[in-house]
Amino acid sequence: MSDHPPVTPHEGLQPIIDDVWFLKGSVDFKPLVRLQRNMVVLRHAGKLTLVNSIRLDDAGLAELQTLGTIAHVVKIGFHGMDDPFYMETFGATRWAVGDDDDASFPVPGVKVARFELTKSPECALLVERDGGLLITCDSVQHWEPSNLMSFMAKAVTGVMGFKKPAQIGPPWRKVNTPEGSSLKPDFERLAQLPFDKLIGGHGGLAASGAQALLKASIAREF
Repeated sequence: MSDHPPVTPHEGLQPIIDDVWFLKGSVDFKPLVRLQRNMVVLRHAGKLTLVNSIRLDDAGLAELQTLGTIAHVVKIGFHGMDDPFYMETFGATRWAVGDDDDASFPVPGVKVARFELTKSPECALLVERDGGLLITCDSVQHWEPSNLMSFMAKAVTGVMGFKKPAQIGPPWRKVNTPEGSSLKPDFERLAQLPFDKLIGGHGGLAASGAQALLKASIAREF
């Protein structure tokens, strides 16, 4: 019997730019609280790298494997509960924050932007082509309603303040800010990267204007 987390409801793959897709899934965070979450798929030389991985059902795995060979899983923040499934089932190797630098990342042309001030290791990834795509975990979330969320999850996230585009995650920020400090310098560095699109670990795709949206969030929240 598998000890991996069970499959939860998810949608199909959606293209973002050439050789990059994302998929909306879910996670049972607490009883009655099913949150929406995202996985990003990068392809290089026929090999797939999964960022913020989500375990898929048989149909989802079949669709995923039409894109290439599942070769790597990448943990850039708190998400990673489904990484062991891909490592054990497909022999995927794992890359995590702090393991190495840009040169060792499984996909060339991806910049690793590490947070320097957070209490827990965290980074964002910048795909440096097609106008720039920023991939985050919980640090920045382009919030929008999702049918994958339970009613209770929608209520809870609303109370917690998840209502805005390119939003800095409120609970994540609280947990990761050292006492008496601020994460503003980290976000200012992040906002200077050249990107037009954004996909976080939760929420939806900001298909354009994402850099300006993040700068507006920084000005509003700090």
